[in-house]
Amino acid sequence: MSTDTKPTTAHEAATGGHLQAGLKNRHLSMIAIGGVIGAGLFVGSGAGIASTGPGILLSYTLAGVLVVMVMRMLGEMAAADPQSGSFSAYADRALGRWAGFTIGWLYWFFWVVVLAVEATAGAKILNHWVPGVPQWAFALLVMAVLTATNLFSVSSYGEFEFWFAGIKVVAIAAFIVIGVLAVLGLLPGTHAVGAENLTGHGGFLPHGVGAVFTGMLTVVFAFMGSEIVTLAAGESADPEKAVSKATNSVIWRIGVFYLGSIAIVVTLLPWDSASVKGSPYVAVLEHVGIPGAAGVMDVIVLTAVLSCLNSGLYTASRMAFSLGQRGDAPRAFAQVSGRGVPRTAILSSVVFGFVAVFFNYTSPDTVFQFLLNSSGAVALFVWLVICFSQLRMRKIIEREAPERLTVRMWLYPYLTWATIGLIGFVVAYMFTDHDGRIQMILSLVAAAVVLTAAAVVDRRRKAAAALQ
Repeated sequence: MSTDTKPTTAHEAATGGHLQAGLKNRHLSMIAIGGVIGAGLFVGSGAGIASTGPGILLSYTLAGVLVVMVMRMLGEMAAADPQSGSFSAYADRALGRWAGFTIGWLYWFFWVVVLAVEATAGAKILNHWVPGVPQWAFALLVMAVLTATNLFSVSSYGEFEFWFAGIKVVAIAAFIVIGVLAVLGLLPGTHAVGAENLTGHGGFLPHGVGAVFTGMLTVVFAFMGSEIVTLAAGESADPEKAVSKATNSVIWRIGVFYLGSIAIVVTLLPWDSASVKGSPYVAVLEHVGIPGAAGVMDVIVLTAVLSCLNSGLYTASRMAFSLGQRGDAPRAFAQVSGRGVPRTAILSSVVFGFVAVFFNYTSPDTVFQFLLNSSGAVALFVWLVICFSQLRMRKIIEREAPERLTVRMWLYPYLTWATIGLIGFVVAYMFTDHDGRIQMILSLVAAAVVLTAAAVVDRRRKAAAALQ
């Protein structure tokens, strides 16, 4: 198994083969922490609270358990064999070329669509601050700046993400401290609220138990991004240590940042208030008397958007690079510059992102909505593939290099199968929800298209091998 992550010379990088090991431990630590804090937490959580009530805490808990299990499995494989393609490379080896090809391209598709979503979200905030400049110009600007950052060097990506994630972490930490003080009535103008908002207004589950699973559909996709650190680890000096640290800390990261902050929202304010549905974090800050709360949150959300855009471009390009290395994408994708950066993979990813931004402005309710829905269930597909890959990879690692199992999945294989069952339940439940059903059907169509492409590529590969 390849674990070669040494820095390359300029000549080696220019001729393709190795990514530069330019990420430091502090970069990876902050990428791991910030990876679970997306703009969806600050903006999208209001809809989940409105549809579920205080029971949204159960939705976050169930989705969090899924992420912890999946990250543990992924951590086991990544610590034993760090790869730029992460779970796509493991699926390739454990399940077959078709699996690595399919999940790699679906994951790439997911993130290039995210580029357009985040660029547009950032542009709206900037346009609010500077209304004289059209939104599309701001969208192109933020895409161009972060593309240049990623093209320059992997350490540039790491440095930008370090500061972006740092701002998010400080913001959430400050919010939690302020919220706890407000819940306890220790801030001027506040009084201890107890459990009145958790049990009043229809109770803890005002819409019934089923609403917990409906809320979970929203929450699941907010956690997409936790796995980025396993891709980034391949470009660090000590990938095994980085992966082990990231997977071990995922429990407290989700517990503190998501459950902690959402618990403050639903404890401090009535879940059915219009302000909570609109922007729960702004509502809390305004409730405790923070001046300019909306403006403060705009800055934090913009930071989260830029962080997600930065990581999305990095992740899409590294997945494209891995696909190119394995012959599942054009070989040019596997070429790296003198700085050890996969330039073609980055530019190809950002071009699709620019096209998606274009459709977001010209056809938001047709073409772009189709792109969104057809990538909507990719997170669940990725998690399922990780589970099945881990079942096979554990046996391969134990047979070939058991000393590499420095991170182990708990209660293997029972918890792996239990996780597969829970993901299967979420997939089935999506068909009972109108929006979820549309996303699942279109995502399955996208998966079928990529599977067909995988079969065609495999057939051509075998035909070419037969002629040699």
